[in-house]
Amino acid sequence: MSAPVFSNHGCRLNAYEVEAMKDLAGQAGLKDAVVVNTCAVTAEAVRKARQDIRKLRKAHPDARLIVTGCAAQTEPDTFAKMAEVDAVIGNTEKMQAGTWTGLAADFIGTTEAVQVDDIMSVTETAGHLIDGFGTRSRAYVQVQNGCDHRCTFCIIPFGRGNSRSVPAGVVVDQIKRLVDKGFNEVVLTGVDLTSWGADLPATPKLGDLVMRILRLVPDLPRLRISSIDSIEVDDNLMQAIATERRLMPHLHLSLQHGDDMILKRMKRRHLRDDAIRFTETAMQLRPDMTFGADIIAGFPTETEAMFENSLRLVDDCNLTWLHVFPYSTRPGTPAARMPAVNGTDIKSRAARLRMAGTIRVVDHLRNQVGKTHHILMESPTMGRTEQFTPVLFDQPRPEGQIVQARILSAAADHLAA
Repeated sequence: MSAPVFSNHGCRLNAYEVEAMKDLAGQAGLKDAVVVNTCAVTAEAVRKARQDIRKLRKAHPDARLIVTGCAAQTEPDTFAKMAEVDAVIGNTEKMQAGTWTGLAADFIGTTEAVQVDDIMSVTETAGHLIDGFGTRSRAYVQVQNGCDHRCTFCIIPFGRGNSRSVPAGVVVDQIKRLVDKGFNEVVLTGVDLTSWGADLPATPKLGDLVMRILRLVPDLPRLRISSIDSIEVDDNLMQAIATERRLMPHLHLSLQHGDDMILKRMKRRHLRDDAIRFTETAMQLRPDMTFGADIIAGFPTETEAMFENSLRLVDDCNLTWLHVFPYSTRPGTPAARMPAVNGTDIKSRAARLRMAGTIRVVDHLRNQVGKTHHILMESPTMGRTEQFTPVLFDQPRPEGQIVQARILSAAADHLAA
């Protein structure tokens, strides 16, 4: 082994940051190393990270093993005590060139084995230009990091710090460079994307950023935004949904639950009717809009009736792409002290939610047959529609290009054109 091996856990932002770390490690000349980028969203995520570390150590016995990411930030001692681990790097440190230069120059000498500073003291986030995730189809631009909210189930603010925004001018310049490189789609990403701008002069909103990008980068064919908190959506973002065809009609919503009491116990800022009202309004403005959503099954104190409210939310909000999370106790969060739901019930409820999501996906796919879509090719024979629906082709198309095609049929999890 020569070039570092990277293993990623968790969210899209983590995957984005792995690409940045690959660049930083390559520029520093780091070799014969394994880097594990961890997730801290649940105790199960931490367990899987530890399991992956042990597996990677066996596969690469002579490599230097570095652990970073949210779990490394929130509980560095857990990983520092593992015999397999050589170094633990915090979320701020992992995005700094000097960290990787130091690791490459003197891995276990003068370089500290644990480099994890107080994430809450970080007041800026650097924008990193990443040319996609191993493809030429789309690029991801990090415009925000951290979170100022304190949901009772979530440890992420303590792994990511408080909310920080990348200035709009920096974002626009990055996207212009990406378009010049041939990218036809850019995705805006962050931990709490709809909080973008709150820490910037004049406190602009995410909708302001979206409108500015579309105005100042007229050659960008497609702009997509990742997970948002619907209660924070501003007027300009709604205006963009209604009028800007280059903004893709697919929104992933951080809903988490469909029962008002559970939402209050989660310390969410919206209620059930808020979510329904938002999706109804968005679909009135953009009839081809599709929604994904995060939903937790089996949150502490959840009764069967409360769960049914979540189940009904799938239809009430016209959700298609579900990310279902069986609740997993996260030590150190307020929810961990609440009365737990039986584990068997949690699994059963999660399965029922997933089945509801599967039914919605099948309906969505069937409804696309006969329609014409503009499809961004991720590989020679697979691309995605404006709504992020996967489409397979029997003949190769140019990778990274947008092709117009008529949908011929629908399978269980994809379309054919």
